[in-house]
Amino acid sequence: MHILTIVLQSWLLFSMAFFGGSKIAGAKHQIELFDSVKLPQWFRVITGYVQIVGCIGLIIGYWYPGIAAWAGILIGIMMLLACLAHFRVKHPIGKVIPALLNLLIAIAVVFLYADELPHLFG
Repeated sequence: MHILTIVLQSWLLFSMAFFGGSKIAGAKHQIELFDSVKLPQWFRVITGYVQIVGCIGLIIGYWYPGIAAWAGILIGIMMLLACLAHFRVKHPIGKVIPALLNLLIAIAVVFLYADELPHLFG
């Protein structure tokens, strides 16, 4: 079970680092995405920084699993809101799949570390 947890946590970490970094850097596809879901560009940058904060929590979570669980909650909420933003503008399911997949992985990370939630540093 430990290997599965590390794999899921690492997937989420790299995914959020990639998408968060591309939002902060102003990648063309991220600008177009936020335009298509009718959200302002300043919100794209804020979202990118929040994703990076989630990444930091996931990194710390390798040593303190409770932090990874809280990072999973943060990322899960973000991915749920991303799915809702896609559904709101009636995007095809193909555009929703990355957010939905990351939402499911974030939920898995939270459940796998749920015992550690009350014990953040020990």
